[in-house]
Amino acid sequence: MPDHMTLPQKSAPDHGVSESSGLAQLRAYIADRSFKPGERLPSERVLCTDLGLNRAVLRRALQVLEQENRIWRHVGKGTFLTEVDPAAAPPDAISQLARQVSPADVFRARATLEPAIAREAALHASASDIAKMRLNVERVAQVGTWREYEALDNDFHRLIAESTGSTSLLALFDQLNTLRRMVSWGRMVRTGPRPQAEHKSFAEHARIIEEIALRDPDAAQGAMRMHLRSVEKRLLG
Repeated sequence: MPDHMTLPQKSAPDHGVSESSGLAQLRAYIADRSFKPGERLPSERVLCTDLGLNRAVLRRALQVLEQENRIWRHVGKGTFLTEVDPAAAPPDAISQLARQVSPADVFRARATLEPAIAREAALHASASDIAKMRLNVERVAQVGTWREYEALDNDFHRLIAESTGSTSLLALFDQLNTLRRMVSWGRMVRTGPRPQAEHKSFAEHARIIEEIALRDPDAAQGAMRMHLRSVEKRLLG
């Protein structure tokens, strides 16, 4: 393996989220934002960023809602909610679960799964995987809005799950991450237009990467656990 390599170029996010998870996230987003019948939804570009979805998955989710008569689209004007009662929409397992659990419960699950994933990443991540994580940290430090930060933060945690090389762990992460986003929306208290330079997650992410790069599974697991405790404290108090 060469000592140096060309870092991947910045491209549109492709989070590998399943169609069912994408649909569940879109349903939860609409419900959480309390959009009114007849109100226009944000553009596809904004929805992709807010939801952490690629354009193809988002469009399939929008097609499902259109088939259910939950939305209608007007070329050149946008996508609008119909008069149909959201409660009449077909339920899905993740949406049902999101209505039953608390953010604290989701964090307990994250504190169990994600440190274990970081441990596996220290054992299996390739040099290319680690380079992508480092590039993510560089980009996060340059964001201009909280929306950009949240999208890249989502990417960071998924990159670690991808680097384990385990399809099963990645699938479990995606399901839990979908649930996290559905339960936590609207609870974050943000100050200022963007994260400050001293935002704790910057240094915490960097430490996780370094422990993975050093191939120290115990330290990587501990660094992820410490990071999640910090996030939980900021989110839940």
